[in-house]
Amino acid sequence: MSQPVSIAILAAGLGTRMKSNKAKVLHQAGGMPLVEHVVRVAIEISGEPSRVVTVVGHQADQVKAAVSGHGCGFALQSEQKGTGHALLMCQDQLKGAGGLVVVLYGDTPLLLASTLRRLIDLQAETGAAATVITTDLDNPRGYGRIIRDGSGNVTAIVEQKAATPEQAAIREINSGIYCFRADLLWSLLPAIRPNKASGEIYLTDMVEALNAAGHRVVPMKLSSAEELLGINTKLELSEADRIFRDRKTRQLMLDGVTIIKPETVTVDFDVTIGADTIVEPFAQILGKTTIGANCRIGSGSIIRDSVLEDDVLIDAYTLIGTSHLEKDVHAGPFTRLRMGNCVETGAHIGNFVELKNTRLGAGSKSMHLAYLGDSTIGPKVNVGAGTITCNYDGRVKSKTIIGRGSFIGSNSTLVAPIEIGEESYVAAGSVITTRVPEDTLALGRAHQVNKPGWPSRRKAKQS
Repeated sequence: MSQPVSIAILAAGLGTRMKSNKAKVLHQAGGMPLVEHVVRVAIEISGEPSRVVTVVGHQADQVKAAVSGHGCGFALQSEQKGTGHALLMCQDQLKGAGGLVVVLYGDTPLLLASTLRRLIDLQAETGAAATVITTDLDNPRGYGRIIRDGSGNVTAIVEQKAATPEQAAIREINSGIYCFRADLLWSLLPAIRPNKASGEIYLTDMVEALNAAGHRVVPMKLSSAEELLGINTKLELSEADRIFRDRKTRQLMLDGVTIIKPETVTVDFDVTIGADTIVEPFAQILGKTTIGANCRIGSGSIIRDSVLEDDVLIDAYTLIGTSHLEKDVHAGPFTRLRMGNCVETGAHIGNFVELKNTRLGAGSKSMHLAYLGDSTIGPKVNVGAGTITCNYDGRVKSKTIIGRGSFIGSNSTLVAPIEIGEESYVAAGSVITTRVPEDTLALGRAHQVNKPGWPSRRKAKQS
């Protein structure tokens, strides 16, 4: 692109048809807010965040927070007085940039960067004052109709309620997405008067203003309307989410990932997965998760904001949150890695084992029915079934440390803060409350007493 490109994103509305107290652009599709999808594409096209301005209004602070990490600017539309009025709110920030101005919407998240590049290229090739994206709809009711002259240029955009029967029969509709010459936009837009009926300033009126000033507006018609889907209801939100996830799984499969029954799998926008990994039905891979090569993600598993290195096996119905699994780790089925865990190379975690803020050493195992919280567990440790770390005393969380090569017997209770030395044993059923030195057997259970004949005597008393 030879000319600088600035982008205005109109995202100030509440969206009453969503039937929600949350601003429309904050609703999520594909694992992120609608407006964030648009901001990311805008920055990709403009080349730098400083050329992107998001117009906020309803729940402005929340909308800013949703995209503040991307470095774009913001303009406040305190009163929603139409699309033209919203664009005027960007004038102070964008007027001096020159070049071209592209107008996008925070509730139209499916537009591809490649489509916007085509729009900008067409604008440059034609030398027109503006280019507008259009498409044909079988049922165009509710959309503004594109009126063309004999040369195919756009002379007007007529809204449904103002259209004559002949105009209402036109199937080509206005997407609302424009690319303007910046000098003409900022010279003519302030002169557009509010609509008499609504009191709003409509951006569509710029088409007639440009024509009246002797300039051309050209259309760029898309063969499919999918990218132009605006989100106004929860039904449309669901459809956008489906499209995002279909795009994502298709790309992953093209990149060498095997996804069994992809229509059942949920993969968020920012997820990365290496080649030859297999994802089984009904898995959910969410947030900013990274999965390496040659892994297997079992059916019904949910993985969020985590890192799985190569050759990791996740059996069915395993939950993993904000954790790091190194190479050759095996977790599941029915394992929960709640948060803040690091599982080192070759470790195994089995059914109904929960880890929280725990480092499990290389080659260590906890295969059944255990809770390991706030723990540092060395390599080659075996944790028996039913073991728990008592890490919370009602006021503070305390640490458990288990040294290399130790063996923790079944149904052991380790009362933190506690340290088990290297190569030590804890006998099954023990309650351990003090430090166990290395190379030591610790027994912490009551002395067993056998009373022969006691059951018979009890029964005799009851008869």
